[in-house]
Amino acid sequence: MIDGLDAPMTGDGCRAELFGDQWREPLKAACAEDPDIWPIYSISFDPDHFDQSIDAFSNAKLNRTFVLFEGDELAGMSSFIGIDESRQCLEIGGTYYRPHLRGTGFNRRVKDMMLRRAFDCGFRRIEFRVDERNKRSQAAMTKLGAVREGVLRADRITWTGHVRDTVLFSILQDEWQ
Repeated sequence: MIDGLDAPMTGDGCRAELFGDQWREPLKAACAEDPDIWPIYSISFDPDHFDQSIDAFSNAKLNRTFVLFEGDELAGMSSFIGIDESRQCLEIGGTYYRPHLRGTGFNRRVKDMMLRRAFDCGFRRIEFRVDERNKRSQAAMTKLGAVREGVLRADRITWTGHVRDTVLFSILQDEWQ
């Protein structure tokens, strides 16, 4: 189940491949395009924190971090997080898109690709955890068809020290198109 998650993915005009050091500097530069976004993330991938964050995130045993592309253009990153084979559940998160790709339908295409991979690998429940302050991501989850399950109050302390309320969304395999 978990082994199948690692392979490169292709979708509708998008693709993803597992993060490797060859993508470190280009991804770091892409994440630097929007320095104002990082305070609403639980982990910062801004230039000052990028190397430490990407190493911790991509090396976590239960995560799979992917570099995303639109055509041949590096577009951002997203991950399978907290992979739990015994529950057949994982989270899609740690997602960042370069600013010019937001609102273009790219998110839908990437999430379709990642959901298809997770469900094809035998996972039955996919979760999305969004900072309550991040209204754009909440709207994207609703548009995707994810079910808003509730708010995890004071769920985590972010890299800025903010105590975050997290909105939990999910999509079950039998709900997916």
